[in-house]
Amino acid sequence: MLGFLTARQAGLDDPLRLRRAESTRRVLNLELNHDRDVDRIHSNGVNTIDIEVIEGRYMLSGGADGVIVVYDLENNSRKPQYTCKAVCTVGRSSRYVHRFSVETVQWYPHDTGMFVSSSFDKTMKVWDTETLKPAEVFQFEGNVYCHHMSPIARKHSLIAVGTKDQKVQLCDLKSGSRIQVLQGESHIHTPTHPYVLLYFTDSRVLVWDVRRASGSLFSLDQHNGDKSKASSEAVNTAHNGRVNGLCFTVDGLYLLTTGTDDRMRLWNSANGKNTLVNYGKVSNESRKGLKITVSRSCSPEFVFVPCGSSVAVYTLHTGELVTMLRGHYNNVDCCQFHPDYQELYSGGKDCNILAWVPVVRPPDVEEGTAVKVGGCTAGTI
Repeated sequence: MLGFLTARQAGLDDPLRLRRAESTRRVLNLELNHDRDVDRIHSNGVNTIDIEVIEGRYMLSGGADGVIVVYDLENNSRKPQYTCKAVCTVGRSSRYVHRFSVETVQWYPHDTGMFVSSSFDKTMKVWDTETLKPAEVFQFEGNVYCHHMSPIARKHSLIAVGTKDQKVQLCDLKSGSRIQVLQGESHIHTPTHPYVLLYFTDSRVLVWDVRRASGSLFSLDQHNGDKSKASSEAVNTAHNGRVNGLCFTVDGLYLLTTGTDDRMRLWNSANGKNTLVNYGKVSNESRKGLKITVSRSCSPEFVFVPCGSSVAVYTLHTGELVTMLRGHYNNVDCCQFHPDYQELYSGGKDCNILAWVPVVRPPDVEEGTAVKVGGCTAGTI
């Protein structure tokens, strides 16, 4: 570390290089933290978690039991061993609780005073965090698989909602009405454009501008237009099986998709081209959507993917499997990367939320050299 600091102070090094090296080292040393527990509230599997970006302090979880929990991740005790407490819960005794499985929870991107949940009970609810009462309830004809709000939108308050009848409906928070319907199941807004969203239906992923109802901008093609490799079908496909996971990189330049064909693909989000990164077999037997996540401020960047009862960690642009994080007793359904501390939280069918935290290891090489762990190189600290 002294080598990095000296070079930066002398103007010989990029000021961000130390940050990237330390962030990378922390991710490469993620381990299950036995000194940190997360309150076990759910009586059934944890389907979804979300960490707010305003303070990075509060985490939401939604479970197959219909329960929603808000956790405080901060260590107020200042002791090495502590528990992330549930500060409030929408439990089975609440008159406002979802009757069936909660599939997605998401903080309002600009304020922790509000969050949104969607459920198999055919509703999406907009919650007031302080009162834990829904300020708005949207009813749908079919089960709601997921919803998503744009993280950067300022001129609109649209929420895209994916339902069982293979339609994405756009709901306006300001008016409380549904204003547009797109054909698809699940979706995610891009982090670079407030009006563009991606949604998938079966093996297809389409890019849509919500200001245009005439049709999608383009669809992702795993063969990049090579018809000799494609099947006889006229439509482009992103996977040979059902697509059940989407995730953008932090800068929005790339998109990751997972499918039941046991493949994960990395796409250029500007032109929809398959980058052809080979991640090998990514085991995927999930019947529902998987919540995958990516690291931030690392070099290289990493992607975290639920894989059975483990979380697989891959390098984003080379496809190398770095490690498998094992600790759950049943299948993992969701994971969320904490951008401020390079920590990972994962939830699974064992009803647990586990915290994966960087372990401090003594350097075993000379100052200023590089350490290679799992095929990735990071500066020595």
